[in-house]
Amino acid sequence: MRRISNLTRVAVGVASLALAVTACGGTSGDSGGDSGSKEDLGLAIAYDIGGKGDQSFNDAAYAGLQKAADEYGYKTADIEPTEGETDADKEQRLASLARQGYNPVIGVGFAYGPAMKAVASKYPDTTFGIVDSVVEGDNVASLVFAEEQASYLAGVAAAKATKTNTVGFIGGVDIPLIHKFEAGFEQGVEDTSGGKVKVLSQYLTQTAEEGGFSSPDKGKAAAEGQIEKKADVVYQAAGLSGQGVIEAAAKAKVWAIGVDSDQYEQEALASYKDYILTSALKDVGGAVYELAKSVEGGKPLSGVKTFDLKVDGVGLSDSNPEFAKIAGLQDAVEKAKEGIIGGSIKVRTE
Repeated sequence: MRRISNLTRVAVGVASLALAVTACGGTSGDSGGDSGSKEDLGLAIAYDIGGKGDQSFNDAAYAGLQKAADEYGYKTADIEPTEGETDADKEQRLASLARQGYNPVIGVGFAYGPAMKAVASKYPDTTFGIVDSVVEGDNVASLVFAEEQASYLAGVAAAKATKTNTVGFIGGVDIPLIHKFEAGFEQGVEDTSGGKVKVLSQYLTQTAEEGGFSSPDKGKAAAEGQIEKKADVVYQAAGLSGQGVIEAAAKAKVWAIGVDSDQYEQEALASYKDYILTSALKDVGGAVYELAKSVEGGKPLSGVKTFDLKVDGVGLSDSNPEFAKIAGLQDAVEKAKEGIIGGSIKVRTE
């Protein structure tokens, strides 16, 4: 058994790296089934729509994989989705990783739900994980987050930062998961402003297949429309599409609020960072690493594991120095955080 060190929080931001593409996706790790015994292989992750380089959700997952690889010194694999892929394609990808001996195998994103359900029972000796969805199984860990709580804090920040009393929310796809982001944000704005600040809400697409999480041009156009309507703070929960939102905000010299990773710290977004006020964080990297750690320690996690404000599973970044300069913003955010953790503030999920 390898030495296990104490769990540390994983930084959610990583730089974009290029991936090779194979028949079942692309991998930047050594995923050859003949390159070592089963015991030699460690964590594998299969990315959601948008893939690595989104500076957000998928890159946060990669940070967890990188942390595990550095600590345990084992082989890892990270695999890209393919355009227009089916649930059967996802099943093949997960099954291939399990057959090769990777353990755990994590599907990054709710879209892996049906595939995970179909595959996990066929490989009972492999621990599977899924991010943002619940799949039942003795060898499955469902890694879910209280996104509405982080979004509430983003709403508090937006209400304090706006000068036009109009802010915007842009969701990638009109689905229940993203409704949580919208609901928390709107409630945070309303509670902080007493209803004086208007929230403009928009979804880029009705389905993921239409590119809501993978089209920066769609995000940019939506943000430009909201900015024309006087929004001077725009919060996006749109994966790769969010880069377009941030670009539009920077061009118009208004605030953007990032999501999942601390987007102020992302190298690919450096030219826009002065206009990224804050980011609503999901410690996807920490969750991925925690599952890998549990497998390495011989006590694999299973069942539903919820990451919320109480365990620092979600939060709000303050990397931009301007965050501390806006009157009353930090105090309001801290007060709201205490209220959510203490139970005096109940955040809506829809």
